[in-house]
Amino acid sequence: MLTVRCPTTGWRHPVQVAQTLDTIVQVSAKLDYLLHLPEGYAPDGPAWPLILFLHGAGERGDDLAKLRVNGIPRNIENQPDFPFIVASPQCPESSFWTQELLSLKALLDDLVARYNVDESRIYLTGLSMGGFGTWHLACTCPERFAAIAPICGGLMGPAVLVSSLARVPTWVFHGGKDPVVDIEQSQRLVDQLESVGGDVRFTIYPKAEHDSWTEAYDNAALYEWFLAHTL
Repeated sequence: MLTVRCPTTGWRHPVQVAQTLDTIVQVSAKLDYLLHLPEGYAPDGPAWPLILFLHGAGERGDDLAKLRVNGIPRNIENQPDFPFIVASPQCPESSFWTQELLSLKALLDDLVARYNVDESRIYLTGLSMGGFGTWHLACTCPERFAAIAPICGGLMGPAVLVSSLARVPTWVFHGGKDPVVDIEQSQRLVDQLESVGGDVRFTIYPKAEHDSWTEAYDNAALYEWFLAHTL
């Protein structure tokens, strides 16, 4: 402890001293992912919009074939003309997307560096655990996404955190009878965005349980809506 002597009393008093930390912090990031490049893609051609898709908890692990079961990776298996670059990373078995935010940001940086991505048209979506990941990742870097679509997800924290997304067009989906992630998880975030003037829409499938993503990703209007938004 540093001290100084008071000239009047003679007592030694502790003081706070300004210091600076100046160092380099390195974090290891590794994610396997499926990559879809649309028909007509060329490294030296026009830039393409990018969708970052985050899967649910059941597809975690080290087998990328699992990702072809649900959501956009399933839908585009036989759609070579799907008009987006699509990156579908796989979350490690013992982790959650909310623990992989730095890795996801690094993946975005790498995709932009390696592929002909239109940075004004980067979109984010995910289902269940990936819906949570969508909310969390978007809140940490809202400036990167032209629009987001979280499906049956939520946020680990107060709803006010999504206020950072007030300028990010957001389309939320949830099943009205979801027994796994209560619809209130989505409702409270939609309400918060509406309270700060956010551009948000909320689609509830009244008869759907946890699987609200099949209807959502089969809806061609979702992709038209993505393409209608740019940074």
